Amino acid sequence: MRPLLQDFLLALPMLLFALVAHEFAHGWAALRQGDDTAQKLGRLTLNPLPHIDPFMTIGMPALLWVLSGGRFTFGGAKPVPVITRNFRNYVRGDLIVSSAGIVTNFLIAIASGVLFILVGWVHNVLGGAGTSTADTTQRMLVWSIHLNLILASFNLIPIPPLDGSRLLYHALPADLGARYRAIERFGFLPLMALMFLAPGLLNTLLLPAEFGRDVILRLALPFAVGDGWNIFLR
Repeated sequence: MRPLLQDFLLALPMLLFALVAHEFAHGWAALRQGDDTAQKLGRLTLNPLPHIDPFMTIGMPALLWVLSGGRFTFGGAKPVPVITRNFRNYVRGDLIVSSAGIVTNFLIAIASGVLFILVGWVHNVLGGAGTSTADTTQRMLVWSIHLNLILASFNLIPIPPLDGSRLLYHALPADLGARYRAIERFGFLPLMALMFLAPGLLNTLLLPAEFGRDVILRLALPFAVGDGWNIFLR
């Protein structure tokens, strides 16, 4: 079995980048739609420091990792502030900004799969040189694929304040949408209730992430240097 600390040190930077890229995408999309709040607050950066929340970004991932025996970790960054009334077109802007982080995480997962293949290809071209480095890099990329797809799928869950709730809100009739949006006043309580009271339902909602991860990894399998590809498939 892999040492928990070793795998955690490989997974944490991938999780941190996924979270930072997600929030950066929200801020960048908001700027394009007419809201420069994130830019003024210094959040339009890939520097992780402005995005880190001590508990959500560091403490919770470490705690979940220990409690799950190294099978799972997750976290969050400080949400990028967005003032929707600044959008040139409210509905269009809200849909674009809400989906920006999700789309970004999907793209990072795909890019990580491509990089996995590229690392294996270069390793073969070089006659097998640097096996340890190539294997470690691929293991980090596997975590990147997994965590970005989990983050994207998790944020698609239509429970306020997740991004999926804003996408669903615009598809509802005005009266029903207003009542649905009112759930936001409870903060993360509805989401916590889902996580702790209905873990089976949460796992079902995250199945698309597992399916996507397995598809990418099986396509990349011929280019695997070591056994890092099968952290999740075995």
